[in-house]
Amino acid sequence: MRSIYCGQLNKTHVDQEVELCGWINKRRDLGGLIFVDLRDREGLVQVVFDPEVEGLMETANKLRQEFCVQLKGIVRARPDSQVNKDMATGEVEILGTGLTIINRSEPMPLDFNQVNSEERRLKYRYLDLRRLEMSDRIKLRAKASSFVRRFLDENGFLDIETPVLTKATPEGARDYLVPSRVHKGSFYALPQSPQLFKQLLMMSGFDRYYQIVKCFRDEDLRADRQPEFTQIDLETSFMSSDQVRGMTEKMIREMWQSLLNVDLGDFPIMPYSEAMSLYGSDKPDLRNPMKLIDVADLVKDVEFKVFSGPANDEKGRVAVLTVPGGASLSRKQLDDYTKFIGIYGAKGLAWMKVNDRDAGVEGVQSPIAKFLNEDVITQLLERTNAQTGDIILFGADKRNTVNEAMGALRLKIGIDLEITNLDSWAPLWVVDFPMFEEDDEGTLHAVHHPFTAPKDISASELEANPAAAISDAYDMVLNGYEVGGGSVRIHNADMQEAAFRILGIDAQEQQDKFGFLLDALKYGTPPHAGLAFGLDRLVMLLCGTDNIRDVIAFPKTTQASCLLTDAPSKANADSLTELAINVVEKAEKPAE
Repeated sequence: MRSIYCGQLNKTHVDQEVELCGWINKRRDLGGLIFVDLRDREGLVQVVFDPEVEGLMETANKLRQEFCVQLKGIVRARPDSQVNKDMATGEVEILGTGLTIINRSEPMPLDFNQVNSEERRLKYRYLDLRRLEMSDRIKLRAKASSFVRRFLDENGFLDIETPVLTKATPEGARDYLVPSRVHKGSFYALPQSPQLFKQLLMMSGFDRYYQIVKCFRDEDLRADRQPEFTQIDLETSFMSSDQVRGMTEKMIREMWQSLLNVDLGDFPIMPYSEAMSLYGSDKPDLRNPMKLIDVADLVKDVEFKVFSGPANDEKGRVAVLTVPGGASLSRKQLDDYTKFIGIYGAKGLAWMKVNDRDAGVEGVQSPIAKFLNEDVITQLLERTNAQTGDIILFGADKRNTVNEAMGALRLKIGIDLEITNLDSWAPLWVVDFPMFEEDDEGTLHAVHHPFTAPKDISASELEANPAAAISDAYDMVLNGYEVGGGSVRIHNADMQEAAFRILGIDAQEQQDKFGFLLDALKYGTPPHAGLAFGLDRLVMLLCGTDNIRDVIAFPKTTQASCLLTDAPSKANADSLTELAINVVEKAEKPAE
């Protein structure tokens, strides 16, 4: 039916007869001539229907937007004055010689010439995907997947599938459960990742594994999260964390070079502690040059309790952010930023404008200046290296609150004041994460997952002081997004049992949930390490968008629903009976 794609035509095809298939993107009737832009997945080409070509005009007059057609024609060069530089095929056009309407189209529920609501786009996703912007994104995703497969195949990795119906294991988010008809009252879990299976494959001796795999997490959604998402999952035996990072960095660098013609350069390596100290985040966006600076030692003796309180609290922090040119911020803008950090639990935002650096303390404007003596203000100016026209913003609270609030404020101001270089790429590795973190109740949780190995300590040393343990884990960060994360795994049963005990998993629960893993660790387990990339997030960055729904063919909404198919839907009574499931309606709260 077709000899070439529309978007592939150029001047080398002049005078050739071609057969094209696609959709009518636009139709124009000009002085007896009918012009249409014909579209397929590769792009657009202009087609001209001339009354002098017999038998075509009656059919051409019936053409409307999104009619699906097949046509024949002769490629001809456009006159120089009519070349369309906005079209890849703008140097040529097709003189139509044959036309068949394959299928008509009803009036479109989407207007391709204006911005449609995301809800409407998702409801008619099959039409939304006809837009060249969307089809280009999906094609780039396909190219990224193909690149990954080629790279890993060439480096000795084996593509091995792992089960989708599996056992629930604690990995941080809620599981999607699937009831068993055969084993009534029992449930499978959809995998949050193939973590344990890929470790078992290393124990099986496969040495290098990969899989581009669907994963499922029943968690609250954001713009860069979906209930089902795609992972580039890999695992290796007999490789150190440095070697895993080196190989996967090479893959991402070559991918960017191949698909975008961008050289990302060598990835810097930053310890977790440095990332949190300087950027308030374990996924810092290095396109933004601003850094947090600790000043607790300068304000620990001031009478201003808002500062001295956290400064003398071992779990507190006082940090400042110096904003270049920020002295021009209005009171309303500062009030808006105060409200913004309130989202993260911060109680307020103190500030100090530097109107004249050469004037020292006299050149400072701040509502808190009266609470600080001249020596403190002078030392603040020196430590921050604030210049005339800058503003110093203060965060003082519990360490986690300051990190979250000031880290988020740094990102927001970087965008608002155009400090962040949005046209650049800033990759890095974050390493040396704590193995465990403590919640508000004092309970320890694994920072990554309970199968992550500690660095350079024994099982007994780990149990003696788990809060001080550093994990052999690593995250790849690109432009403020965590695009991949991994670790060296525990490959010793004693160490694994110790990690479980620290997390409050007793011997019986260990056997119930992880008995198969603990058994496998007793049979000559090799040292192994791995990493998983979020394919959706990688492609989102490749495409220059900030929403992974833009790069998934049929995504879910933030309510985890599919507007196209109306999923999820209620199951019929017979199916529920067969599964021995009784749906209990949630009781409404009585009115107070």
